[in-house]
Amino acid sequence: MTAETATRTRPITVALVDDYDVVLIGVANILDRYRDRVVVAEIDSNEPLQDAVDIVLYDCFAQPESDHENIAVLMDNPRARRVVVYTWNFHPELIDSARRQGVHGYLSKALPARELINALEAVHAGDVVISDAPGRAGGVNGLDWPGRSEGLSERESEILALITQGLNNAEVAAQTYLTPNTVKSYIRTLYRKIEVASRTQAVLWGISHGFAPDHHRIDHWRGGP
Repeated sequence: MTAETATRTRPITVALVDDYDVVLIGVANILDRYRDRVVVAEIDSNEPLQDAVDIVLYDCFAQPESDHENIAVLMDNPRARRVVVYTWNFHPELIDSARRQGVHGYLSKALPARELINALEAVHAGDVVISDAPGRAGGVNGLDWPGRSEGLSERESEILALITQGLNNAEVAAQTYLTPNTVKSYIRTLYRKIEVASRTQAVLWGISHGFAPDHHRIDHWRGGP
């Protein structure tokens, strides 16, 4: 039986991997609308993959520079049949690094949900799928991230997450492939949105609003395998 035939007879099993639980739950909710085609088998927040799955969907929120190491771990895991990166960050160096490591997909968060499902099915059938770069940073309807309810964009949230982890502006710029001046502009904007006046206050706000990475697993999302 080919992978394409298998896709028609049973849903694809997917594990979601990231350090932020709220991000993963947002992705899981999107996929859950297509349970006849894709089933979330496992949600891993900074924990090793346990289930054997068709695809690992790796969301790299707040850690684009660390992708190389994290992707290598997933590619070496025999339980992960295929590995797909799910991101808004389409810097050429990140794409080239992921492709050199042999990822089976590099998908944009700007994809509509149905196109995301189509792309996962194509990967499962044996294709390598690389999305076009999004016109601007933004997520699929239904996605969530820390600080969204307070009005932070995903990019602002990523920068605040890096600040909460203790990175300085130069390190944030290196992680996000932004210029230092652009990072400063984002920081000024997010300070205004969360109503803080200093980096210390921003870090404390971040810690109390879900910007510290999680370290646990949610097994068998909504009755998955």
